[in-house]
Order: sequence, then structure tokens, then C-alpha cells
Amino acid sequence: MPVWAKTFGIFLLLGLFASGAQAQTSDLVSKTALRVCADPANYPLSNRAGEGFENKIAELIAAELELPLEYTWFPMATGFIRNTLRTNSCDLVIAYAQGHEMVLNTNHYFTSAYTLVVLGDGELDEVDTLSDVRLKGLTLGVVAGSPPATHMARNGLIARARAYNLVVDRRYESPIPDMLEDLKAGEIDGALLWGPISGPLVKEHYPALQVTPLIKETLPPRLFFRITMGVRQGEKVWARKLNSLIRRNQQEINALLMEAGVPLMNDMGTGLLGEPN
Repeated sequence: MPVWAKTFGIFLLLGLFASGAQAQTSDLVSKTALRVCADPANYPLSNRAGEGFENKIAELIAAELELPLEYTWFPMATGFIRNTLRTNSCDLVIAYAQGHEMVLNTNHYFTSAYTLVVLGDGELDEVDTLSDVRLKGLTLGVVAGSPPATHMARNGLIARARAYNLVVDRRYESPIPDMLEDLKAGEIDGALLWGPISGPLVKEHYPALQVTPLIKETLPPRLFFRITMGVRQGEKVWARKLNSLIRRNQQEINALLMEAGVPLMNDMGTGLLGEPN
């Protein structure tokens, strides 16, 4: 976190300069275009062709603001925020996990969960927890360092796991499609993937696979996350404007996500959106 964003200092000085500091940071937001920071090769989330669901949400926000949409492209890997938002070359990250200190989060606009992807109509199609005995002795694909790995270790599944890289430049490496291809080919028995990635990819390319949100796990770490938009720290006026846009367009945003195949949870991550908790 940059020094200017931390809350250290003398209370008197904070009181004297708060309004001026807010005006200064607000001036960084473009008034002539919606400038979005995005990964150019991170489909189904975003890509240069505008095919991802984050692209569609950006288009919706730009239309509501009556501004042209412009992108700053950078791989969603180490240095993403440092080379986009913090250089003031763009003003908005469409999807960012709630509570991350690298950005100022808007209100969340969807909640999703990690999923278990297996062959449909098979022995595992009813498995919805990683403690299920039917997973014992099987080989599951998992993104190294992701939350499901901890649950796998707890349940004795990690020894046979196949790990796939976490932080990559998708222009050169595609571990998630690789994992799904390995599952399709029978090289692994299941894949543990973030729902907003697995849902759309399976819907579009792997009709024989089944996606099951892991919403019944009760031990930490949690496997569901609330997703917000991200802006620069201090851009509270801009964040409030986006909050208003999210609130007014929530149904349209939900429709875009559902059309893409993103599994949407209720706010507490205990059930699918619209179903009883």
C-alpha cells in the first residue's frame, strides 16, 4: 500500500487537508472515457476481442456513464495493479476480491465459489464436499496455492494431486484449460477451479463435464468470495458513483454473468442465487 494511502499522521492535518486530498485523487479519474484495466488474454473473464464477461460488464458501465470504453492491457499476474491503476493509466478493475488492500473496493456485485469439475453422469457427479469418501485415492487437479488445496490436504487428497501454476501470463500459458483437457482425457479424475472460470469454460467447450459449487464446506479457508470492482485507494467519490451504477443495474449484471455460465451464490455463499439458504 502506498504511503499516502495509510492513515498515519496528525489528526489536525488530516482534518485540514481531507477535502483537498479527495479532490486531488478524484481529478485522476478520466472524464472523457471509462478507462478499464484488464488482462488481454484471460478469457472467459476478459480478452482483447471483448468476449469475456468482464468486457460485457465494462460495456454496460460505459453505456450508463455515456462514455467511450478504453482499455489498459496488462497480464493479471504479479505487478498488475502497480502497472495499471497506480500509474493512473486506467481507473477501474472490473473484478476484484472484496477486502483486498491493493485497491479501494466498491460494493460487491456478485458472489461465487470454487467448484469441483468432474465427468457428468459418472461416479463423482453427486460429490459436493472434499471430505466425500468417493474422492479417496483419486487424482484431482488443483491450482497451486489456491484455497481448495488446504481442504485437500486436510482430507488426505494432496499426495495424489496434480498441481497447476497459479500466477501466469495467459498469453503464453493456460493452466486452467490444460486442467480441463487433462480431465476430459482421463488423466485426472476431477478439477478444483474458481467458479467464474470453470462455469463459462465448461458451458462453452466441455458439455460432458459437470460443475459443482463447493458450498457445503464448513472449515476454513472459505471457498466462496464476494467480488467487487476496484479503484485507486482514496477514490471514494468514484467508488460511490460505481456503487450507484451497480445498484441500479444489478439485474442486468446478473443476467450477463448467468449467460456466461458463472455460478452465482447468495451473499453468504450458502446456496445458489435465488435458492433457499
